[in-house]
Amino acid sequence: MQDWGQGPSGEDLEKKVIEIATQVKNKFKQNPKKGLLPFLIIAVIFLVVIGGSSSMYKVDTEETGVVLRFGKFAKFANPGLHFKLPFGIEQVYLVPTGRVLKEEFGYRTVTPGIRTTYNKRGLEEESLTLTGDLNVSDVEWIVQFQVVDPFKYIFRIKDPISTIRDIAEAMVRKVIGDANVTQVLTTARAALAIQIQDALQKTLREYDIGVRIVTVKFQDVNPPEAVKSAFNEVNEAEQQKESLIFQAREQFNREVPKARGQAKQALQEAEGYAVERINKARGETNRFLALLKEYKKAPLVTRRRIHIETMEEVLPKLDEIYIMDAQTGGLLPLLPLRNGMEGAVK
Repeated sequence: MQDWGQGPSGEDLEKKVIEIATQVKNKFKQNPKKGLLPFLIIAVIFLVVIGGSSSMYKVDTEETGVVLRFGKFAKFANPGLHFKLPFGIEQVYLVPTGRVLKEEFGYRTVTPGIRTTYNKRGLEEESLTLTGDLNVSDVEWIVQFQVVDPFKYIFRIKDPISTIRDIAEAMVRKVIGDANVTQVLTTARAALAIQIQDALQKTLREYDIGVRIVTVKFQDVNPPEAVKSAFNEVNEAEQQKESLIFQAREQFNREVPKARGQAKQALQEAEGYAVERINKARGETNRFLALLKEYKKAPLVTRRRIHIETMEEVLPKLDEIYIMDAQTGGLLPLLPLRNGMEGAVK
């Protein structure tokens, strides 16, 4: 219980009371009739001062006051300045309900700040934990919680902080005891922390002490010093494995869409080529049918025209031309007039 505005300290007040009582006693011995009245007046004033100073108390912004009257719960007091019945009739207990409380395991914070310093000496019993595959790990963690029912937090059990610490330590050892050392040291820290948080909240809910678990977080998880180097190598290998997996996935995501695009392009080109060949074949077919129709009408003329058109197409592609004449019995070369004309033009 914390009271605000108590006035002088208890030692000074006791000295003052003894001094006044001595003076009143001396006067009362000298004149009993006249000494009784001042004693009563001083006693009344003393009671009024003590009662007035003990009837005021202050509740901070992050606190909730639990007010007891004759030892029974009366009400909750919100932040601010309040009055209560003096002389122990009402008692006030201040509970920090407006902030998140933290308990540390395996280490203690010595000086918080930008460069926080910690102390781990003598805390090995908290941090050393046995895993499911009979390995030992050095685990440091924190439990953050908030008081949601200040009355239950104070009066449900004798020491709520020790209870939370004992249950949290038991849950951590149980969950880590069901996991192997690789999971604890590398990949499964977050999942194990969530599992511990759920189990801790469930147990505290059964205890009904008015506490809500905010988070359970592993600060540092290491192997014991004797085998730390070997476990660090294993951890590095796991990290390299994960890195290679990510690189392979990146390569897969880059190459597979590219290959799919190329395959789609090849299919589209093949379809276009097929359409082109089909259209060309249809055109050739229609041309042949038209030519056949004309040939049936005039075979001789059509044959000569086809021959002349073919020679017009073939002869310009030849460098030298020879005509075989059966009457002369020899070769009749033709002058390359086309090449000469092209040279003259050039």
